[in-house]
This record gives sequence, C-alpha cells and structure tokens, in this order.
Amino acid sequence: VQLQASGGGLVQAGGSLRLSCAASGRTISSYGMGWFRQAPGKERVFVAGISRDGVSTDYVDSVKGRFAISRDNAKNTVYLQMNSLKPEDTAVYYCAAHQKGYIYRVREMYDYWGQGTQVTVSS
Repeated sequence: VQLQASGGGLVQAGGSLRLSCAASGRTISSYGMGWFRQAPGKERVFVAGISRDGVSTDYVDSVKGRFAISRDNAKNTVYLQMNSLKPEDTAVYYCAAHQKGYIYRVREMYDYWGQGTQVTVSS
C-alpha cells in the first residue's frame, strides 16, 4: 500500500484545513487508518484513528471537538478535517495504515506510512 498525504499549508489560528490520504496499490477497506503528527524536535504522536468500517474513531484529547477523521473506502481515501486550529497544531502530519482493522494509538502497530504534509498555524 502506498499512501499519499496532501492538504497541508499555512493557516491562521482559528482557521481550518482538510488533509487527505489517498491510498494506491491495494484497497484500504480492511485497514485501520490513523493520522499522526510530528512537531520539530518531538516524537511522532497519534492524533486520530478510524476503524476499517468507519464506525469507530479515536482522538487524542488535545484535538477532540476540533478534528474529525473520516474515510471513503470507495475512493480509497481517508480525511482529517481540522477546525479551530491552534499554533500548537503546527507539525508534519502523517497518515498510516495497519492490516488489523482496529484503531491503534501506537505507531509501531502501523505497517504503512505516507510521506507527510506540513501544517503551519500562525498566531
């Protein structure tokens, strides 16, 4: 599976962005998907995850109520809608996939990674 993340950019605090993660090479309908982010000098951390059927989602506390993860298995794409962005959301955002179909917060459980897209939120 190849994952291509896009949609990042520069936005003012309070603004919105929608990230997309397009998969190719294999259908991701049976894969659990996640978004992670990595700020400069920090570890890559879990942001949001979605089960293979899209019924279950999970978010890190700092983004609950502001971010929404979704998927369109017909388009082989996963999304991360980010609203009310804050400067502390600034990071490179990565999408990832794993074959078990559930939601995992641990990055070592993921089998495939996209290349990352930069999100910068100015104050």
